[in-house]
Amino acid sequence: MRLIRLLKIIFVVLRFGLDEFLLPHARTRWLPATINLLLFTRKNSSPLAERLRLALESLGPIFVKFGQMLSTRRDLMPTDIADELAKLQDQVPPFSSAQAIFLLESAYKKKLGEVFRTFEETPVASASVAQVHFAVLHDGREVAVKILRPGIADIISHDIALLDTCAYLLEHSWKDAKRLKPRQVIEEFKKHLHNELDLMREASSASQLKRNFSNSSLLIVPEIYWDWCTEQIMVMERMHGLPVNRGDVLRTAGIDLPKLAANGVEIFYTQVFRDGFFHADMHPGNIQIAADGRYIALDFGIMGTLTDPDKQYLAQNFIAFFRRDYKRVAEVHIESGWAPANTRVDELEAAIRSVCEPIFDRPLREVSFGRVLLRLFQTSRQFGIEVQPQLVLLQKTLLNIEGLGLQLDPELDLWKTAKPWLECWMSEQVGWRGFLNALRTEAPNYATLLPQLPRLLHQSLNEKPELQLTKAIHELINRQNRIQLQINLIAFVVLCGLIVLYFIRG
Repeated sequence: MRLIRLLKIIFVVLRFGLDEFLLPHARTRWLPATINLLLFTRKNSSPLAERLRLALESLGPIFVKFGQMLSTRRDLMPTDIADELAKLQDQVPPFSSAQAIFLLESAYKKKLGEVFRTFEETPVASASVAQVHFAVLHDGREVAVKILRPGIADIISHDIALLDTCAYLLEHSWKDAKRLKPRQVIEEFKKHLHNELDLMREASSASQLKRNFSNSSLLIVPEIYWDWCTEQIMVMERMHGLPVNRGDVLRTAGIDLPKLAANGVEIFYTQVFRDGFFHADMHPGNIQIAADGRYIALDFGIMGTLTDPDKQYLAQNFIAFFRRDYKRVAEVHIESGWAPANTRVDELEAAIRSVCEPIFDRPLREVSFGRVLLRLFQTSRQFGIEVQPQLVLLQKTLLNIEGLGLQLDPELDLWKTAKPWLECWMSEQVGWRGFLNALRTEAPNYATLLPQLPRLLHQSLNEKPELQLTKAIHELINRQNRIQLQINLIAFVVLCGLIVLYFIRG
């Protein structure tokens, strides 16, 4: 099956003439003519950008998502290709309306008219995994109905299996591949793609994100109508917004584009560092802008999560980077285990400085991220820095954010915009403020544990007198003044009680 899929990919590449990307040199100019003779269905008369889009569409959802990500990076590719790939965001050929209605009626065990007062059979958006129709419920609420593509799970499973085979071959044929962990990266990608095929999971992610940004002045998340949601269907509040990638339309509506770009950066860092739960598919097809300038999130199929240690290391990296403290960046890489423990800090510091220093104090339009990424890759290879599979989605999202920022405001200074927010967040995580926040969080546990301490200590002394803890307590009592020890213990208990009461009362 994998061999058949691989042959199909090769066939599609040749059929749409994409060998022009691979065979640009004089020595290989004879190959396209040879392929033309062998492949009669070859389509190479259309523009190359259009053929690339059509090829990705025909190959399926994984390749479409790759094209969607590339479409946001206009700084990395020619304008004609970026414009064509942008059509993959919500203009993938839809499946038939008859299929959509059949899926809805099968899921609800009702006729369509019993569920919706009106239902628009022509989809308003069609993407790689699902398509969306507008409808109105019988109580008058306007909704968007997302329907999973029929048979999409099998297609994705086959593509993931093929990618895993390629990763396996890469690991065994290239010695540097193990550092990049391609199979772990594919496994992480597979997990998120399969999550995207469960629309109940997507609905719950939307609900969580809405709760995280309740009463927010930056982001709107639609309401989920749970009564009509299944694993294949999601029904949510219909949103009315403007396309985020149409600067002319936004300006006409009176939207402040520089502020909008800065708000997008703040939304990203808020999701990542405050919540550890972030929208990981932020291409223009999944985002709109409300009339009041707030972002509207529309798709929640791919959401990323971060652990507290990951958040701490990332925040320290970002802040040290913004302060141009390259030594601290190097130290954090080693402390987190991302770089080998025997790495010399001064050497890694110098390498990071040579990559990052040239891009500071420059707007996005003057930064070649292709060159920066290449230099970072070379540096990571030189020092044996391993790819962190759990951060792959974050890196993809950051690329999307930078791409959107570049379209909205080419003068955006990504570093200066993010630095104050991150420094404020870090001040809440460390020092006295961080200590008090942690204490407030743990107060209910302390309130439960403190009354039990005398009983637990008494049981320990009676049942296991041979324990080192018992011996240590006896030695302490013998060495210290008994009265002073009692006073200290009473003061400690009173202090703990006051702290617990303070934080419980809030």
